[in-house]
Amino acid sequence: MPQVRVITDEGEQFGVMDTREAIRTARERGLDLVEVSPNADPPVCKIIDFGKFQYEAKKKANEAKKKQVVVTVKEVKFRPGTDTHDYSYRMKHAREWLSEGDKVKATIWFRGREMTHRELGARILEQLEKDLADVGDVEMRPRMEGNQMFTIFMPKKHKSPKDRNQESAARASQEKSREAGAESQGSQQANPPKEGAAGGNQNPTA
Repeated sequence: MPQVRVITDEGEQFGVMDTREAIRTARERGLDLVEVSPNADPPVCKIIDFGKFQYEAKKKANEAKKKQVVVTVKEVKFRPGTDTHDYSYRMKHAREWLSEGDKVKATIWFRGREMTHRELGARILEQLEKDLADVGDVEMRPRMEGNQMFTIFMPKKHKSPKDRNQESAARASQEKSREAGAESQGSQQANPPKEGAAGGNQNPTA
C-alpha cells in the first residue's frame, strides 16, 4: 500500500501519508503503526502501543466471556412403568439442575407394545410439570419423536424488583378496597332504614 490515512489513539488526525513516512512517524514516538480499517480507501492506520492494544483487547474479550450465560440442557429419562421411587429420584435431580440454571429435557422411552400406552408417559410428564412448577417453566410442551415422548423445562424466571413492587401495590389496593367495602356493609347493617321512611308521615285511612 503506497499511502494510508493515519490517526492516533487519541483521535489526532495526520491525514493521508506515505506508508514509509507513517511508519517512521510511529517509531519516532516509540509506538507502532497498526492497520485498523484495511478496506477503506486509503486504508486507515493507527499510531498506538500495540502491546497495550493487545492487552486491552484480550481484557475486553475476557470480560465479555464472563458476562455470557452458558445454559446446559440435561436429561432425565423415564419408562412408562417407572415406579414411584425411581420417579422421585429423577425428579429431584431435575429440580437441582433447574435451580442451578440449567434446562432439563424429560424423556419417556417406549418399547414394543408400550407404544400403545402413550397416556402413561403423558401422565408422568404431567406430574413432573406439577412437581417442578416452583423451579421451572415448560419451554416445550410434550411431543413424540419416534419411540420417545419428551418435554423441555427451563429455569423459572425471577421477577424483577419493579414487578414485585407492582404486585405488592396491587395487593395493597385490593386489600384496601375489601376493607372499605366491609366497613360500608357494616355501617348499613348498624343503621337499618326506618319503617315508613320511604312513604313519609302519612296517616292510615280509617
